[in-house]
Amino acid sequence: MTVRRVVPNVQSEAVEESREFYGLLGFEEVMNHGWIMTLASPSHPAAQISFMADDKTAPVAPDMSVEVDDVDAAYAVMRERGAEIVHPLQDEEWGVRRFFVRDPSGRVINVLGHR
Repeated sequence: MTVRRVVPNVQSEAVEESREFYGLLGFEEVMNHGWIMTLASPSHPAAQISFMADDKTAPVAPDMSVEVDDVDAAYAVMRERGAEIVHPLQDEEWGVRRFFVRDPSGRVINVLGHR
């Protein structure tokens, strides 16, 4: 399994203000679904940060997203090791397959792969 990118997810009601603030540091909007917005560095597109009020289909907003090349394998490993699955593996309408797992410090991680 290969990690493709890691993105911090900031729970926030100040999405517009965050876009403007992080724009001062050179970030540009690369995705906006209304409930989640992602900013990225134009010179290093994998350097990203996302802002969300709440997650659209999950019971909790994740603290971080980790994109992997094989989300099914990641899910199998986490279940095999007894990790707490917070949101089950499922395909989402916006083109990702994902699940949420709680890390040892209590953070909720969105593990995903693009379809």
